[in-house]
Amino acid sequence: MAAATRAATATATKQVTRRNFAEAVQELAARLETCDYVAIAAQKTGAPTGWRHALLVDTPETAYLKARLAAESFQPLHFAICPFRIDAASPSTLVAYPYNFHLFPRDELQIGMPSYSFSCQSSYLSSMAHSGFDFNMCIYDGISYLSRVQESLAREKIFIPHVRQLSPTPSTSVADSVFMSRIKSRIEHWRKGYTKPSNTADGSLVSSLRQLILGGESYGSRPSFSIDVCSDRQVQLVLEAVNHISDDLVALVVPDKAGAARAVRVIFTSSTEDKNLLLMDIEKMEDEHNLKFRGFREVIDLLSSSQKPIISYNCLNDFTMIHSKFVGPLPPNLHEFMCSLRMVFSNVIDISHMWREIGPLRKAKNIQAALSYLQRQYFVPMDVEIPQQDSNNCITKSGENVLRITKLFAKLSYLLKISPNGQSHSGQKCHTVEEYSYIFYPSCMDEDSEDVKFANESDTTRSMRTDNVVLLWGFRETSVKELRSRLASLHHTFSKDFELKLLDNSCSALIFRSSDMAMELLREINSESPSLNNFFSEGLKAAGFEVYRKVCRLGLWDSDLAEALDGVSSEPSTSTLSGYGTSEIYWNTSLMLDLKEYLEC
Repeated sequence: MAAATRAATATATKQVTRRNFAEAVQELAARLETCDYVAIAAQKTGAPTGWRHALLVDTPETAYLKARLAAESFQPLHFAICPFRIDAASPSTLVAYPYNFHLFPRDELQIGMPSYSFSCQSSYLSSMAHSGFDFNMCIYDGISYLSRVQESLAREKIFIPHVRQLSPTPSTSVADSVFMSRIKSRIEHWRKGYTKPSNTADGSLVSSLRQLILGGESYGSRPSFSIDVCSDRQVQLVLEAVNHISDDLVALVVPDKAGAARAVRVIFTSSTEDKNLLLMDIEKMEDEHNLKFRGFREVIDLLSSSQKPIISYNCLNDFTMIHSKFVGPLPPNLHEFMCSLRMVFSNVIDISHMWREIGPLRKAKNIQAALSYLQRQYFVPMDVEIPQQDSNNCITKSGENVLRITKLFAKLSYLLKISPNGQSHSGQKCHTVEEYSYIFYPSCMDEDSEDVKFANESDTTRSMRTDNVVLLWGFRETSVKELRSRLASLHHTFSKDFELKLLDNSCSALIFRSSDMAMELLREINSESPSLNNFFSEGLKAAGFEVYRKVCRLGLWDSDLAEALDGVSSEPSTSTLSGYGTSEIYWNTSLMLDLKEYLEC
């Protein structure tokens, strides 16, 4: 069944490499015009492991810092995009246009950008190879790209001739008048040689002699000649002269290596149609050059300008990656990141937040589990129409996932009564997808599993404060039950009501119902109270959440969590108490991040 699904996905999805990229971009732009939503999925060279991925004790800020680490470490090799619409007249019909873009960063412009080194995890590469990922296609034919920031830097190094609009000029001086008079005389004399009717018997030798006598060169098949300039003011004067002489002339500004105007090339056209063809050729050349500059980022810009809701899974990791690779360096904190992201994408929907609106689905651990449950428990008929076909049978995990996201979103929209304009076909009021915007679940990322997984823990979410959290390390136990039993004999605080979770093999989190109990324990540890002699003799150590926050802020990712906490807590300026600025966390099987408060920039 899975193999059949993969085969159907491969033949239905358009595979895009640098060979057919320009054509695919134009086609995608047209698809975006007719669709209501866009689903995306990326396949990267790895993901955070251990305590470096989002944990239950993470605040939105620390979860962002971990997502930033992943975005800066790993490389997307494949990006699937699927514009789609749900037929308003027939909600059971889904029309989708999936594209698989194969990516690989290379210095195509010979300017040192992008010159990436990136991390790879062998398990991810093995999984990609097992699922049929074509690494040769990726490396040799993958589409490169520059971020917006990198493009700005690149344009300071590479310049092409371009048509410049004539801008209003101030009153001319005597020197300007003399310069402009000389230029007009030269252009008129040169143009006159090409406007006089020529003898039809004239051959190429006569034409060459005419060009030699009149001076100038050719721009393709059209005669042209260059006028040297030494300032923007002279450029404007030449453009003004050309504009006054005739409509059959086109002026191109030719820059030097530093980007300053070096010359103005004047091109003679034989007719209005010929002039229009020339301008179209110049515009096409500029578009091709821009596409070469931007590469795959042209697609990201299309998604941004379309203002369509973007549907994804594991949004925090996906959009920190998108920002890092295609917009610019990631900001140091979540607030600045959200402000920057909102300027690019106004509406981002985490599909896992939508499925949690249906009670039993709150325990679903991946897309396949959510789809499987809906298939068994709800009758939501859905016909998926994919009008385009492609002969390239390259199968990718993200290509499968993007279609799953599309189908799951359509089913959830039907159950949750969501429509693009807030009204159903019958005129009844519906919800809009904006109500689900910017609420992410970063720890719900069982992306690479085909298994149908549901969590065993309670699905009840309760809000806790960071000053209820105590980080504990230095233990040797490997299970929660063993560690809890040992702690109960060491101090009376550990006989109180608290929950315990192992964060990695070196550190655990204690979540107290009362922040007073957590603060009491931390104060006694800080003062080395005799009541904790057994605690200290066992080699145990503890600290408040502020120490963990500082570890994340300093980026001490290369160490075990216990080692990092130990180093920071031993610094003289660091208190093990929770300190200032407590934040809210959601203590549940999944970490929910409601980021709407960060959108007020």
